[in-house]
Amino acid sequence: MHGFEILYEDCDFLAVAKPAGLLTQAPLGIDSLEMRIKCLLREREPGATDVYLGVPHRLDRPVSGAIVFAKSVAAARRMSRQFESRRVEKTYWALVEGDVQPAEGTWRDHLKKIEGEPRTVVTEPADKAGRIAVLHYRVLQRLRDRRLLEITLETGRTHQIRVQCASRGHPLLGDELYGSREPFGPWSDDERARLIALHARKLRFWQHPLKRYIEVVARLPQHWDLAGLDEPNASA
Repeated sequence: MHGFEILYEDCDFLAVAKPAGLLTQAPLGIDSLEMRIKCLLREREPGATDVYLGVPHRLDRPVSGAIVFAKSVAAARRMSRQFESRRVEKTYWALVEGDVQPAEGTWRDHLKKIEGEPRTVVTEPADKAGRIAVLHYRVLQRLRDRRLLEITLETGRTHQIRVQCASRGHPLLGDELYGSREPFGPWSDDERARLIALHARKLRFWQHPLKRYIEVVARLPQHWDLAGLDEPNASA
């Protein structure tokens, strides 16, 4: 009904699978995942005029996958601290162009967001506007002219995966902003609604009251099937 799958929920947190093409947050009156979740929470509490929903991190509009929200101010603060200290483990799947060599490794770059543009570029280490970006990858599947990568992030820079892949000649399918010429997913005349082959596969975070880690896994959306991909085992 609300267009998203609930992956995990307790009294503090709600983790869902964000559909590709949907904004995480948006101004009042524009469709977003935040708005849809608030609608769901209001339906559960008839008579409630407003509900709290903390947004400790975001996924870009064309990206699908696991994302977590906080249901109280205290929970939002705890989760924000985990993200700031890089204790939240984030795993992504990316379908990229070309043959990625070696089959696994670590990429380190300095990235800089372009002022006034929705774009990030690789810059020199001496550039004071640049910030270090680190990711680890391994090839999960080899297709004829593309590779499925599993990526874990050490840092969370704007468009980090998209830029680091594209700068090495391996843009994500559908990512026209960073040089891809291959469409991905359902076509849209609206450039903002076009999808890219990036999926937030897993999130792992600490739930303090329960004294244990919570891991959520988001299945690949159906439109990934059209790329000739067989979903690897869920434990991968």
